Amino acid sequence: MTLRDGSDTAHRRRDLLGLVVGGEGAITGTVVCAAAIAYGAGHVKSTGELSLAILGTVAVYWLAHLHAVTLGSSLTHRHHPIAAFRHALVVTAPIFGASIVPLLVLLVSRLAGAELRTSAWIALIATIGLLTLYSYLAGARGGLDTGGRIASACAGAAIGILVALLKVALH
Repeated sequence: MTLRDGSDTAHRRRDLLGLVVGGEGAITGTVVCAAAIAYGAGHVKSTGELSLAILGTVAVYWLAHLHAVTLGSSLTHRHHPIAAFRHALVVTAPIFGASIVPLLVLLVSRLAGAELRTSAWIALIATIGLLTLYSYLAGARGGLDTGGRIASACAGAAIGILVALLKVALH
């Protein structure tokens, strides 16, 4: 079955992480979430405050990206603004969705008894793992051999590690 945006539903079901339809958004959302964790963990006193900081930061980046994609679609492809907005909603949704996994990791580790600082590190390490996985999958989907896939995964991990270094530098 083909949807209004031209994609088929079977394709969407196989793309649970949003990497095929909105790969850029999933990567951006994960990095933004990691940066919010890295900065916020040393400046807030509760899990609720950190969760709100993460969701608020991701929401602002998502809205900015939504606006940029809408304008870009209207300007570049001469799409009507409403059609451009609908397209942008689909394309940018993974930005917001990508914050769910690290946020869940943070919350579950807190519920398991970890201190906020430890939970933030666990969530940050999870984002590094996600970036590594996303990059490996991109290499595989792009037809890279094993060495290329590993190099791609290392590039994703390096971005996550840069965010971790930011956390260390800030605290």
